[in-house]
Amino acid sequence: MHRHSRQRLLSAVISVHLAIGASLLATGCSGDDAGADRAAPAVAWTHDGVNVVSKPAVAAGVAAVTELRGDGRLRTSVFDLAGGGRRLWTRPATMAGRLVGMGVQPPAVVAGQPAQPLVVALEPRPSSGRPATLVARDARSGRQRWSRPVDSTFGPAGCGPYVCVTESTARATARFVAIDPATGRNRWRLPGIAEVEWADARRVVVFRMARRPVLEARDLRTGAVQWSFAVDAAVGAGINLTGGWDFGALGDILVGHIAPYRAGRGKRLSSFGFFGVRLSDGRLVWRRPALLRVYPSASPAIALITRAVDRRGRYAGFVRLDPRTGLTTGQLPAAAAPRATWWLSFPADLSAVGFLVPGRAGTAFDLSRGTAIAPRGLRAWSFCTVAPPPLQIVGQRGFYPVAALCAYDLTTGRRATAAGAPPAWYTGASDGWRVWRDERGALHAIRDAHGTTPGMYG
Repeated sequence: MHRHSRQRLLSAVISVHLAIGASLLATGCSGDDAGADRAAPAVAWTHDGVNVVSKPAVAAGVAAVTELRGDGRLRTSVFDLAGGGRRLWTRPATMAGRLVGMGVQPPAVVAGQPAQPLVVALEPRPSSGRPATLVARDARSGRQRWSRPVDSTFGPAGCGPYVCVTESTARATARFVAIDPATGRNRWRLPGIAEVEWADARRVVVFRMARRPVLEARDLRTGAVQWSFAVDAAVGAGINLTGGWDFGALGDILVGHIAPYRAGRGKRLSSFGFFGVRLSDGRLVWRRPALLRVYPSASPAIALITRAVDRRGRYAGFVRLDPRTGLTTGQLPAAAAPRATWWLSFPADLSAVGFLVPGRAGTAFDLSRGTAIAPRGLRAWSFCTVAPPPLQIVGQRGFYPVAALCAYDLTTGRRATAAGAPPAWYTGASDGWRVWRDERGALHAIRDAHGTTPGMYG
């Protein structure tokens, strides 16, 4: 599921949070420069003639998304970042075995051979005897390079220079496969379901989803195990992945979050919390069990604003952590939250936390000192809606688009005008490009950042 945190998406977040208390429709994150306002953009564009429903995949000078057409069918669309958002090509897309809590899968953009980046996506192919085909295409021309039939999968992902995917997710024979991008052939495989959480040119770290979930580092060429870490050593026994999870890398630290799940009324929450593992050797660096990720929020590697919850689902205060060490860097008592229904919100620089009350004046607090500040003139970002309608996808039910953020005036609880681009902690950046969908599904891009950093959805 994701970032399910790894997103992981708003549909899963809402259902899980309603199960343990609706007051947690919140937001969080912080970083030294991830949320700061940037200099004037060198390039910016908007593509209104689309209905983007997935997270954008951005690399190699292109942005690839999954779109929903007017007839209820999906398609992969690829756009030229530096070319003003010109659409390069489209192809029909599909989902086969994707869990609804994961949201609509994006394509994967992988480096492939030098100067030959690929966009890899799932395309419908009923004539093959399988419901779908994994197809790799030239990122700029859309020319097919290779394909392979699949019956069920969560979707492809880039893992360093390779393509990774779990196949046959609906079967006992599920397997995770690393694929040579030049030929489409397997480099190595491992049994079961796994997800890529981090990779460089030599190694990949996967999250193996089993009764006892494990993080595992493997050599990208051979698949040889380099280290293994059982996640219950960080958050406790009794993990249930139905609640979701998320990971993000900060230097040599992989920061993870396991979300709670309650099997029914009166039941205790499953084990949950945050932790940091060293990428070089898999050693546990820090652990903070019984803390819940709030939404919307940055990647765990960028910022950690959390809420303490006991195993019976009773809320305590808000806690900000240093993702490098897990140490507390700020606290806000639960009593600070207003009694009215609220959404958490944050200014772009993450200097404060706001309790947004739609249509009414809200309250705000300095995150470092935990003291109240005047909300007048404070523009804060939160979900555009917490009750989006489900997508009308042919053959699929229960999917929602990636949640969009809107700017609000905390003084009035109304939408702010001329808000500009959402903060970098939401969009992330790839080679300085920040790409996002708005609440109407339009695609936006701006090059006003530096380097590559993760955003709210990974």
